[in-house]
Amino acid sequence: MLKNIDQRFWETVIDSIQEGLMLIGADGKILFVNRAFEGLLGYTSDELVGRGCDVLQCDRCFKARANGMDKYCTLFKEKKLRSSECIFRRKDGAPVHILKNAVVIRDEDGKVVGGVETLIDLSGVIERDNEIAVLRQQLHYDQGFQGIIGNSPVMRRVFDLVTSAAQSEASIIIYGESGTGKEMIAEAIHHNSPRREAPFIKVNCAALNENLLESELFGHVKGAFTGADSARVGRFEAAGGGSIFLDEIGDLPLGTQTKLLRVLQEKELERVGDHRPVSIDVRVIAATNKDLRRLMKEGLFREDLFYRLGVVPVTLPPLRERTADIPLLVDIFINRIGQKSARDIVGISREALSVLVNYSWPGNVRELLNAIEYAFVICPGGTIGTDHLPDSVKQERGGAPGKDGFAPLTGILATEKEQLIEALQMARGNRSKAAAILGVSRVTVWNRIKKYSIELDVRARK
Repeated sequence: MLKNIDQRFWETVIDSIQEGLMLIGADGKILFVNRAFEGLLGYTSDELVGRGCDVLQCDRCFKARANGMDKYCTLFKEKKLRSSECIFRRKDGAPVHILKNAVVIRDEDGKVVGGVETLIDLSGVIERDNEIAVLRQQLHYDQGFQGIIGNSPVMRRVFDLVTSAAQSEASIIIYGESGTGKEMIAEAIHHNSPRREAPFIKVNCAALNENLLESELFGHVKGAFTGADSARVGRFEAAGGGSIFLDEIGDLPLGTQTKLLRVLQEKELERVGDHRPVSIDVRVIAATNKDLRRLMKEGLFREDLFYRLGVVPVTLPPLRERTADIPLLVDIFINRIGQKSARDIVGISREALSVLVNYSWPGNVRELLNAIEYAFVICPGGTIGTDHLPDSVKQERGGAPGKDGFAPLTGILATEKEQLIEALQMARGNRSKAAAILGVSRVTVWNRIKKYSIELDVRARK
C-alpha cells in the first residue's frame, strides 16, 4: 500500500516535521532540505540544493577537515549513526546551536549513496544553561567562597586575593582573630592551587612542646630520643608536593623558628637525630591571631622568618567589621542546624536579628554559630526571638529594648518603605546596620531613603 503513495505526499510529510532535515549526496552536495530547515538557517531550498554542505559552516565538519579527513563530514568516513552538538551559521552569519543526528543511506548493494541529517535547535536550551550557570555562580558568590560565608565588600576583596594568591607558589600568612575562619581560608588556597591533588597537612604550633613539635614537623630517626622506637616521617615530608598549614605560627618556639627558616630557604630538612638532608617540595601557609611585628620587637619572633613567611599577607576581618554578612550567616546557620534538629524553626525575628547585628562578637563567626545552636535548644519552634538568645549577647545590646514578634527573616513586610523604616529604627538610624538587617547594600538603603523621602532621624517615626 505504501508503494502507491506518490512523492508529493512524502514531501508533505517531511515538510510537516518540526526538526530540520537535510539530504546530502555522497559527494557532499545538498540534495534536499525541508521547510523547518529553511526556517532554522534562513536559507531557501533553491539557495541550498546543489551546493556543498560546507556552506552551512558546521564547526564539527571544519574540525574534521582540519584533521585531514577527506570528506566534509566524518559521517561518510565512519559510515555509522552520529549524534553531536555543533554550531551552524545562518544565512545572516548568526551562529545557531544544533543537535545533529546523521546517518548514511545505502543502495540495495550496500553502497553508500548519501546521508540524511536532522537538526534540532538548541538555542533555547543553551540560553537557559547559560542563565543557570550565571545564577549558580551568583548564588555561590552570595553565599561565600569555598564554604566561607560572606558577601560584604571586605570579604569579596579577601576572596579575590585568595583566588589570585592560590595560583602562586609564594608563602602566605593569614591574620585574623580566633573564630574568623583562618583554617578555611588556608584550605581554600590549597584547593584552588595547582597543588590541589596533593596532600594538605595541618599543624597546630601551639598544641605541642618544642621537642614534640620538631618531631611532628621534621620527623625523627629511630633512637633520636627516649621513646623513639622507630623512625617517623614528619608533616613536611607527608605534605610532599602539596601544602602545609602552620596554624598559630606566633607560638612557634625560637629554636624551631630557626629550623623552619632553613627549610624555607634551602627546601630541605633534617629529621631529628639525623644529619642527612631530605629535599622537600611544599608550599607553606601560616596563620596567627597575634601581632607578629610586636613579637619581633619583643624578640619572640625572627624578623627573617617573618618576611620569608609573609610574602602574601591575607587579613580576615572580625565579624564586627562585616555586620552586613550577619543576616546571611544567620539564615544559613538556621538552615544547616534545622536539617539536623527535630525543632521546627522557620526563621528569626527582626528584633532578634537586630540584637545580633549590634553585638560585637569577640568570638566572631564561631560565637555566632554557637548562639544560633543555643537558640535551637531554647526555642520550642517557630521564630527565634530575643528571649532565645544567649544572655551574653543580649546584655551588650545598646538602646531601648524593642518588642518581639516581628516578621521572620524569610517573611515579607507590607511595603518596602515600612520594611526600611523598621530596619532604620532597629539600627537607630545607622544605615550600614540597617542594610545588614535587610540583607542589602548600604547604597540600596540610601537610594530607598531618597526614593521614599524618609527623614534621616527615624527614631521617632512609627
